[in-house]
Amino acid sequence: MTAPPDRIKQILRTLRLAIRRYEEPAVEKIADERTEDAFQVLVATLLSARTQDATTYAASERLFARARTPRTMGKLSVREVERLIYPVSFYRNKARNIKATCRLLIDRFRGVVPSTMEELLMLPGVGRKTANLVLILVHRSRKNICVDTHVHRISNRLGWVKTRTPDETEQALYRVVPRRWWPSVNLFLVTWGQQVCRPVHPRCPVCAISRLCPRVGVPGRSARR
Repeated sequence: MTAPPDRIKQILRTLRLAIRRYEEPAVEKIADERTEDAFQVLVATLLSARTQDATTYAASERLFARARTPRTMGKLSVREVERLIYPVSFYRNKARNIKATCRLLIDRFRGVVPSTMEELLMLPGVGRKTANLVLILVHRSRKNICVDTHVHRISNRLGWVKTRTPDETEQALYRVVPRRWWPSVNLFLVTWGQQVCRPVHPRCPVCAISRLCPRVGVPGRSARR
């Protein structure tokens, strides 16, 4: 049984206030700083996969200082992109994907970041998580929920969903989260997941939503109703 909509809304309202004390995740910070640059937000999102925020932000800044558009970045060698983005996780694969993405953006999309899920998924290295985040941050979509490992973990801990994969979680969240909150789910839960609701040893005693959380799957924690 999933959490009732009123409880989900209460949790999201609480998190909206609670996260203000913490720094934004790297991609959201880059999006705020570069509101008119869809390409740079896309690249930063590609770099962020399985990479700590500080590393993502620093790598993005180094890369954008050298090249800021699909055309200029496409002229860099793979080796140079690797050097600029190191030490992000899987930096060699990401460098190749960035180069290939630049080519496809120029050849097929006239250098413009596409605005549909179907077209974004054509870009090398772009999965549903990246596509959803780009749609939310760049194209201001209110019809998407971005699910990464934090969102997947926390929404299961909260009892909102009972799913095995992030893709399953995304589809389940569309059914249970009130629509007005869809664009905010990722920002709220990722920030909370980085700071408080950690994968191992979550900081339940200092959690702002502790009394509302059944703590599903948290070892040594009694469930609360």
